Amino acid sequence: MIILANNNPTKIHIIGSVGSGKTTLARNLSTKLNIPFFELDNVVWKRFKSGDIRRSEDERDEYLNRIIHSDAWIIEGIHYQWVQQGFQNADLIIFLDTAYSKRIYRIIKRFILQKTGIEKANYKPTLKIFINMFKWNSCFENENKPEIFDLLNKYNDKVIFLKDNSEIDKYFNK
Repeated sequence: MIILANNNPTKIHIIGSVGSGKTTLARNLSTKLNIPFFELDNVVWKRFKSGDIRRSEDERDEYLNRIIHSDAWIIEGIHYQWVQQGFQNADLIIFLDTAYSKRIYRIIKRFILQKTGIEKANYKPTLKIFINMFKWNSCFENENKPEIFDLLNKYNDKVIFLKDNSEIDKYFNK
């Protein structure tokens, strides 16, 4: 177990499935530690009111490179194949392994809140995206998670595994 009592990290990479609580955890840590956070989906996509445009791989990688070579950052996302530099440069990697059923509940709740305008979305919450979130959640559980576990083995000295984002307090000063 990694205890961060006197050595608070300034570069944190959070990874987990759709609905795992990555953004909430990143936002909370950002406030607590006074470190900017970045959603990897916004590194992939240029956001416009008229619709999203996918960045080229070069643009995406350049944007990520600027972030991870800054003094302090928190990045969060489900992405793991093209973000190796994020893992390498991180002081701390948090794998958020929230229960599958809890993620399903959160996906449904988020969609309802976004459709009713109660919660802001970076994208237009369509039925297609809603259905895709269930597919992405299942794919993460059955395919991506084992790959990510293998990938993170080489960073064992700086990885923590959480079942819920509320568990983070035991790793930081209260």
